[in-house]
Amino acid sequence: MSSPRPAFTPAYAPAATVTPLAEQPGGDELRIALGMPELDRLLGGGIVVGSVMLLAGDPGIGKSTLLLQAAARIASGGEKVLYVSGEESGAQVRMRASRIGASAPGLLFAGETNVESVVALLESERPKLVIIDSIQTLYLESTASGAGSVAQVRDCAQVLLGWAKTSGVPLFLAGHVTKDGNIAGPRVLEHMVDVVLYMDGDEMGSYRILRCTKNRFGSTNDVALLEMRGDGLAEVNDPSAALIAERQRAVPGSAVIVTLEGTRPLLSEVQALTNMSAFTPPRRTANGMDFNRMAMVSAVLSRRAKLSLGNQDIMVNVPGGLKVNEPAGDLGLALAMASSYLDVPLDPDTVFLGEVGLNGEIRRIPQVERRLAEAVRHGFKTAVIPKNSASQLSESPGLRIVGVDSLREAMAECGLGRAARES
Repeated sequence: MSSPRPAFTPAYAPAATVTPLAEQPGGDELRIALGMPELDRLLGGGIVVGSVMLLAGDPGIGKSTLLLQAAARIASGGEKVLYVSGEESGAQVRMRASRIGASAPGLLFAGETNVESVVALLESERPKLVIIDSIQTLYLESTASGAGSVAQVRDCAQVLLGWAKTSGVPLFLAGHVTKDGNIAGPRVLEHMVDVVLYMDGDEMGSYRILRCTKNRFGSTNDVALLEMRGDGLAEVNDPSAALIAERQRAVPGSAVIVTLEGTRPLLSEVQALTNMSAFTPPRRTANGMDFNRMAMVSAVLSRRAKLSLGNQDIMVNVPGGLKVNEPAGDLGLALAMASSYLDVPLDPDTVFLGEVGLNGEIRRIPQVERRLAEAVRHGFKTAVIPKNSASQLSESPGLRIVGVDSLREAMAECGLGRAARES
């Protein structure tokens, strides 16, 4: 029987000491500002010293670009930043840095995958910020499995976490995701780190949404919108204006909704196109919305609003790469499909909010006042919302409110009821 393999014990680990909690350092001075306002806001005001942050996302979504930009911002202030890559060579990283203007004298590079060597390098260089791209490429010699395995990811993260907490140097880890969109590796990895950020969006589109799903030092109910450009990722200060900037006014099949990303309201256009199908069964496609929700709303339209959608191909799209996952977009989706089928445009100065039930009822939605304030800020004049939500408004939101109980009532208010009867 083989003897148990010894655990790796970092040479930098000091003897344990006990001090009063009141004497521990604290305050906002322990944060490092990246100089990227949206990212700093998402992190709660900047990077907390000694924290470990995990940035996950699909391949090619822009994780390395964002981390390289953040590293260059810190290094341009005269600080030393170490970028450790196990996926790309120094030449490849330099090419990206030159393209996005992220070169700085204090930005150092190391192509290394052995954690013991990485820790030794960190001890000798003592940078202001460390970036590991990515955690799945590292390995620990004392762990028998290969790089990227559950055991290796857990053990490597534990070593780096211990170093960050001991040294007080913040550390960014880039992480892979599975085909289901979950962080690859052990679930415990998300519990070990202090901050978890997800970057998602349509790879063919220009917008990326950065979500904070865990933050020990700030709010987790927030998002930042970034735009991928030739010179890197640019922060979008007014996401709603960017998402609806190119919509065509008064065309059939277009509706504007207000969705919540965390606590941030975002205006978004929902496009729908219906067309007589040449296939059996008809085709259904949803881009930016949940397919099952789209199928449910189309079934409610067919049964409760008496629209003959059974022989129609239905295509739904949310432009800009935004993914709408909440039921509050149901009413806008339903009216966009009805508008396309009846070839009657909706009022371009109206927003639509509400969850659609299987009986065709329009159900209340959360944080309606926050959503309506965003619509007012962008010049909308009318809002069609659930009647229950309208009755709970504490004050006039600054636009005309139309409360509806059912999908058929909403269609009538939008001028679609008569067209539906004549179709």
